[in-house]
Amino acid sequence: MLRISKETDYGIMVLGYLATHPRGQIHTARRIADWSGLSVPMVSKILRSLARESIVASHRGASGGYSLEKPAHETSVAQVIRVLEGPISLVQCGSEPGVCERERGCPTRVNWNRISLEVEQALERIPITEMLGRERAPLLSLGDSTAPAG
Repeated sequence: MLRISKETDYGIMVLGYLATHPRGQIHTARRIADWSGLSVPMVSKILRSLARESIVASHRGASGGYSLEKPAHETSVAQVIRVLEGPISLVQCGSEPGVCERERGCPTRVNWNRISLEVEQALERIPITEMLGRERAPLLSLGDSTAPAG
Protein backbone atom coordinates (compact mmCIF):
# COMPACT_ATOMS: atom_id res chain seq x y z
CA MET A 1 0.00 0.00 0.00
CA LEU A 2 1.26 3.44 -0.90
CA ARG A 3 1.16 5.79 2.08
CA ILE A 4 2.29 9.24 3.04
CA SER A 5 3.93 9.30 6.46
CA LYS A 6 2.41 11.12 9.43
CA GLU A 7 5.36 13.51 9.34
CA THR A 8 4.57 14.55 5.77
CA ASP A 9 0.86 14.86 6.54
CA TYR A 10 1.76 17.03 9.53
CA GLY A 11 4.18 19.01 7.36
CA ILE A 12 1.35 19.91 4.98
CA MET A 13 -0.73 20.91 8.01
CA VAL A 14 2.09 23.12 9.38
CA LEU A 15 2.53 24.79 5.99
CA GLY A 16 -1.23 25.23 5.83
CA TYR A 17 -1.11 27.15 9.09
CA LEU A 18 1.66 29.41 7.79
CA ALA A 19 -0.17 29.88 4.48
CA THR A 20 -3.27 31.23 6.21
CA HIS A 21 -1.30 34.13 7.67
CA PRO A 22 0.35 37.08 5.89
CA ARG A 23 3.61 36.10 4.23
CA GLY A 24 6.57 37.19 6.31
CA GLN A 25 4.68 36.94 9.59
CA ILE A 26 6.81 34.94 12.03
CA HIS A 27 5.36 32.04 14.01
CA THR A 28 6.97 29.97 16.75
CA ALA A 29 6.99 26.19 16.72
CA ARG A 30 5.07 26.34 20.03
CA ARG A 31 2.28 28.48 18.51
CA ILE A 32 1.97 26.11 15.55
CA ALA A 33 2.01 23.09 17.88
CA ASP A 34 -0.73 24.64 20.03
CA TRP A 35 -2.84 25.33 16.95
CA SER A 36 -2.33 21.88 15.43
CA GLY A 37 -2.37 19.73 18.53
CA LEU A 38 1.01 18.28 17.56
CA SER A 39 3.99 18.09 19.89
CA VAL A 40 6.53 20.93 19.85
CA PRO A 41 9.39 18.49 19.02
CA MET A 42 7.48 17.13 15.99
CA VAL A 43 6.64 20.63 14.70
CA SER A 44 10.24 21.76 15.31
CA LYS A 45 11.64 18.76 13.42
CA ILE A 46 9.34 19.42 10.46
CA LEU A 47 10.16 23.14 10.40
CA ARG A 48 13.93 22.47 10.53
CA SER A 49 13.65 20.08 7.58
CA LEU A 50 11.55 22.58 5.60
CA ALA A 51 13.99 25.39 6.46
CA ARG A 52 16.99 23.36 5.21
CA GLU A 53 15.30 23.21 1.80
CA SER A 54 14.19 26.88 1.83
CA ILE A 55 10.47 26.17 1.96
CA VAL A 56 10.26 28.09 5.22
CA ALA A 57 12.62 30.74 6.56
CA SER A 58 14.05 30.43 10.05
CA HIS A 59 14.31 33.65 12.07
CA ARG A 60 16.63 33.70 15.08
CA GLY A 61 16.45 35.76 18.21
CA ALA A 62 13.99 36.56 20.98
CA SER A 63 11.15 37.14 18.52
CA GLY A 64 12.30 34.40 16.16
CA GLY A 65 10.38 31.59 14.58
CA TYR A 66 9.41 30.57 11.07
CA SER A 67 7.70 32.06 8.04
CA LEU A 68 7.05 30.96 4.49
CA GLU A 69 10.01 31.56 2.21
CA LYS A 70 7.83 32.16 -0.86
CA PRO A 71 4.11 32.47 -1.60
CA ALA A 72 2.25 29.33 -0.50
CA HIS A 73 0.84 28.64 -3.97
CA GLU A 74 4.43 28.22 -5.22
CA THR A 75 5.11 25.24 -2.94
CA SER A 76 3.80 21.92 -4.23
CA VAL A 77 2.80 18.83 -2.35
CA ALA A 78 5.56 17.00 -4.26
CA GLN A 79 8.20 19.39 -2.88
CA VAL A 80 7.06 18.73 0.68
CA ILE A 81 7.04 14.96 0.14
CA ARG A 82 10.58 15.04 -1.30
CA VAL A 83 11.85 17.10 1.66
CA LEU A 84 10.22 14.99 4.37
CA GLU A 85 10.27 11.53 2.75
CA GLY A 86 12.80 11.54 -0.06
CA PRO A 87 12.32 10.70 -3.74
CA ILE A 88 8.80 9.95 -4.93
CA SER A 89 8.68 6.40 -6.24
CA LEU A 90 6.14 3.60 -6.00
CA VAL A 91 8.83 0.91 -5.96
CA GLN A 92 12.14 0.87 -4.14
CA CYS A 93 14.26 0.35 -7.25
CA GLY A 94 12.88 3.62 -8.64
CA SER A 95 14.44 5.68 -5.86
CA GLU A 96 17.29 3.37 -4.85
CA PRO A 97 18.81 1.78 -7.94
CA GLY A 98 20.81 -1.36 -7.24
CA VAL A 99 18.82 -2.63 -4.24
CA CYS A 100 17.19 -5.46 -6.18
CA GLU A 101 19.19 -8.27 -7.76
CA ARG A 102 16.50 -8.63 -10.47
CA GLU A 103 16.63 -4.99 -11.50
CA ARG A 104 18.55 -5.42 -14.78
CA GLY A 105 16.10 -7.89 -16.28
CA CYS A 106 12.92 -6.78 -14.53
CA PRO A 107 10.01 -6.68 -17.00
CA THR A 108 7.96 -4.23 -14.89
CA ARG A 109 10.64 -1.73 -13.78
CA VAL A 110 10.25 0.62 -16.75
CA ASN A 111 6.50 0.83 -16.29
CA TRP A 112 6.71 1.31 -12.50
CA ASN A 113 9.14 4.17 -13.11
CA ARG A 114 6.75 5.65 -15.68
CA ILE A 115 3.82 5.42 -13.24
CA SER A 116 5.94 6.94 -10.46
CA LEU A 117 6.81 9.87 -12.73
CA GLU A 118 3.13 10.45 -13.53
CA VAL A 119 2.25 10.44 -9.81
CA GLU A 120 5.11 12.84 -9.05
CA GLN A 121 4.03 15.20 -11.84
CA ALA A 122 0.44 15.19 -10.55
CA LEU A 123 1.65 15.99 -7.01
CA GLU A 124 3.86 18.74 -8.45
CA ARG A 125 0.75 20.45 -9.85
CA ILE A 126 -0.99 20.57 -6.45
CA PRO A 127 0.07 23.58 -4.38
CA ILE A 128 -0.19 23.35 -0.61
CA THR A 129 -2.92 26.00 -0.75
CA GLU A 130 -5.23 23.40 -2.32
CA MET A 131 -4.70 21.16 0.69
CA LEU A 132 -6.14 23.70 3.12
CA GLY A 133 -9.81 23.84 2.32
CA ARG A 134 -12.56 21.88 3.93
CA GLU A 135 -14.34 21.56 0.57
CA ARG A 136 -13.34 18.87 -1.83
CA ALA A 137 -11.39 20.25 -4.76
CA PRO A 138 -11.67 18.51 -8.14
CA LEU A 139 -9.07 15.78 -8.34
CA LEU A 140 -6.38 15.85 -10.97
CA SER A 141 -6.20 12.91 -13.27
CA LEU A 142 -2.79 11.52 -14.08
CA GLY A 143 -1.35 13.18 -17.13
CA ASP A 144 -3.70 16.17 -16.80
CA SER A 145 -1.34 19.02 -17.60
CA THR A 146 -4.20 21.51 -18.03
CA ALA A 147 -5.14 21.50 -14.35
CA PRO A 148 -4.80 24.82 -12.52
CA ALA A 149 -1.53 25.39 -10.67
CA GLY A 150 -3.06 27.32 -7.83
